[in-house]
Amino acid sequence: MRFAGRIWRLLVGVKDGLVLLFMLLFFWALFAALTNRPSPAQVREGALLLDLDGLIVEERTQIDPIEAFVSGQTPMPETQARDLVKAIDAAAKDDRIKAVVLDLDGFLGGGQVNLQTIGEALDRVRAADKPVFAFATAYFDDSILLASHASEIWMDPLGGAIVAGPGGGRLYYGELLDQLNINARIYKVGTYKSAVEPYDRNSMSAEARENATALYSALWEEWQAHVKKARPEIELDQITSDPVRWVNAAGGDFGTAALNAKLIDKLGSRYEFETRVAELVGEDSSGETGYAATNLGPWLQSVGTDTSGKAIGVVTIAGEIVDGQAGPGVAGGARIADLLDEALDDDLAALVVRVDSPGGSVLASEEIRNAILRHKANDIPITVSMGNVAASGGYWVATPADRIFAEPETITGSIGIFAVLPTFEGLATEWGVDVDGVQTTPLSGQPDFVGGFTPEVDAILQASIENGYQDFLTRVGDARNLSLEEVDRIGQGRVWDGGTARQIGLVDQYGGLSTAIAWAAEQAKLGEGEWHVKYLGTPPSAYDSFLRQMFFGTETETSSTARGDIVAHIASAQHRHLGQVQADLDRLLSANDAQAYCLECPAPQRAVSDKNAAQSWLGVFLKGFAD
Repeated sequence: MRFAGRIWRLLVGVKDGLVLLFMLLFFWALFAALTNRPSPAQVREGALLLDLDGLIVEERTQIDPIEAFVSGQTPMPETQARDLVKAIDAAAKDDRIKAVVLDLDGFLGGGQVNLQTIGEALDRVRAADKPVFAFATAYFDDSILLASHASEIWMDPLGGAIVAGPGGGRLYYGELLDQLNINARIYKVGTYKSAVEPYDRNSMSAEARENATALYSALWEEWQAHVKKARPEIELDQITSDPVRWVNAAGGDFGTAALNAKLIDKLGSRYEFETRVAELVGEDSSGETGYAATNLGPWLQSVGTDTSGKAIGVVTIAGEIVDGQAGPGVAGGARIADLLDEALDDDLAALVVRVDSPGGSVLASEEIRNAILRHKANDIPITVSMGNVAASGGYWVATPADRIFAEPETITGSIGIFAVLPTFEGLATEWGVDVDGVQTTPLSGQPDFVGGFTPEVDAILQASIENGYQDFLTRVGDARNLSLEEVDRIGQGRVWDGGTARQIGLVDQYGGLSTAIAWAAEQAKLGEGEWHVKYLGTPPSAYDSFLRQMFFGTETETSSTARGDIVAHIASAQHRHLGQVQADLDRLLSANDAQAYCLECPAPQRAVSDKNAAQSWLGVFLKGFAD
């Protein structure tokens, strides 16, 4: 028995030792993955490969692994627009890079302003006598806009291209809510403030249709002008005026139709495309691609960041503006205010506020605005650079600026406020539930979401929204040197394209982020080489990088983004409708304070809400009644 006991203890010791060894190996591998960074040594002479799977965004969303696990969905791949511009501009000047390759097979969009800015950077590459190649199986509006700046546009012979133009339908739930006996109580100011219409109508109002028609017509004209300028030979009228005739003329072959209309230059497989690129830049010895190439990550790492001279701070307000610490990728008011306050000690020479947001919480917008004003009190230049969208709450946060920059394609304005709250008195009665009790004042027991609101509660809420609208008008009027009457005339919730916004005084000057930064440096009396850009915020953590590697793999591996022919891409539209239903339902059931939000603006691709009712004025109002 002693011998058996010794053997048993030996086996247990071996087992414990192996467990310890495997644990050490596991944590060593995890540490290696977390601390892994793209190495400049991975830079190869050849092409700069931009594999643009997913979305081009203003600010990359932080991955929530628990959310991804619970939902069972892989997070959307994202690439920051400013990273692409930096990488492309560096490639134009570096002799190691012989060409730039756009892999658009999994590209899902990026907004007209950002895509045009990236397109201009690609034009600078071509001006340096370096070719730009683009490849995709299917092309749509955003990928066509980006690819139009390429020297050669390739498409798989089994693929296709469609130009749809801006616009489309949205869902209205008025009749459904009536049938469910749910009362969507709406409080708003603004004839054109259409964000509440889906909850009490079955169709678009005449005012909303007028506004949307003007907006989308302007955006469509700008899109066509940019594409025709980049590719003068393209036959856009043939593609858009009668698309059925255009496709039928090619016998239903989308590839031939695209080729005939000069939308693309070559039909060929990915192998043929890579062979063509290899002819110019050399073959790949590693076997990862058919041509020698450097990916975006290592290239950016090799380019580095300039830190000479004084710092010009850039703070990014991207996505829906919500209360709390949400983000990056969502504009949490408290988080952005904290970033700005932390930068007060950084001795910034100027502050540039980059806005790409359809708005959201009034309280969070004001929190951000006040934080910007604290920098203005330091007597430094403050400028706002508007991206794809800077509307409603996105314009509210822009009011402290000394100068506002936007592009003609920017969507802005939407000066208006609303709140929508559901009550269920009709549904309760239908199911035999009644509410009865004793009131000592008209507000006793209110708000009552089951028994309904009293007329006094409705009146108080509407008065609060009207007061908030007056605050909005005052902030815009003071910032733009306009009377309240003038602001009200261009306000009322109306959305404007950047070109019209400049004409009516909401925008000062055309220009992108680089133009705004240069203006801020000039105002700070800094010459070339005397300043650098400092983006406010915490850089992506090693943990975030590890999660992206886990979800998306390396840039040369096949992405999780669905790649398919034109039919597959059209079929994927069902996910957009499901996303819209979820966002609309969240807005109805979860909005805790007054909203300065733009319905006509492109919805954030990935909306995350930090629902913190205790910090919203309406939340405090409702909580006070409940107590």
